[in-house]
Amino acid sequence: MNQIDSFGKKDDKGRFKRIPSSFRNFITNDGSSGYPAKNSRYHLYVSYACPWAHRTLIMRKLKGLEHAISFDVVDFRMDDHGGWHFTGKDGSTKDSLNGKESLREIYLNADPDFTGAGTVPVLWDKKQGTIVNNESREIIRMFDTQFGGIAQNKVSFLPNGMEAVVDRTIDDIYVPINDGVYRSGFAKTQEAYDEAVAALFDALAQWNETLGSQRYLCGNRMTEADICMFTTLIRFDLVYHGHFKCNIRRIIDYPNLWNYVKDIYQTPGISDTCNFYHMKHHYYLSHISLNP
Repeated sequence: MNQIDSFGKKDDKGRFKRIPSSFRNFITNDGSSGYPAKNSRYHLYVSYACPWAHRTLIMRKLKGLEHAISFDVVDFRMDDHGGWHFTGKDGSTKDSLNGKESLREIYLNADPDFTGAGTVPVLWDKKQGTIVNNESREIIRMFDTQFGGIAQNKVSFLPNGMEAVVDRTIDDIYVPINDGVYRSGFAKTQEAYDEAVAALFDALAQWNETLGSQRYLCGNRMTEADICMFTTLIRFDLVYHGHFKCNIRRIIDYPNLWNYVKDIYQTPGISDTCNFYHMKHHYYLSHISLNP
């Protein structure tokens, strides 16, 4: 299994198709799911380079959950089979919880029949010794809505009455933008690349126009949708423009999107979660098949 096949497949037209996340349990405030929101019970495994994992670090920071949810960071280098490792080098960590050398071993601990390299983020339950969830969108929703008695910052990124619009917006940006950069970079045919790039830049133009009349994607309050958008846009000019050949324009060429990225980056706490060294070194040193 090569790097790209570890988290996606190709259809008959060469389009990249992401494999759905496999662990989908949910932490609840009242514990009705079997996973109660408890202080110091859960642990994150993340990559500073990965936009999906970055979402969880941002929500953890904004909600004030640093004291309650520990985390470890994989090395920015991905092996030839798409695997992440704990090395303790260059700003990564060792596996402080389970003492494993690779993320795949964490997945095998949770499911001995697991195949594949394992993706980040991973939300681990220390008590049951298993993976709760590895879907970033669901992890940030849990952090945002289920840890009210534990979170030190009493702010919501899913305001009452806005649930539908936030979910719809996250859906709207996922395929063309969040996954669109990968669909462009991992396309195996010219047709698949052209299709993905056109959808990506059409969507960027649309949101640039929207942000000309409002501060955030869903209006004048930051929501979960903005966190999902930001982690893609902050990497765009840095790596996606060149490495994934999303090179019709840069984010800096869209005045409203560029101001939006700078605005969110300057939100207290968010810059602390951004590791540009890991971002650049991961993409350019791991995906050798794309840019030898």
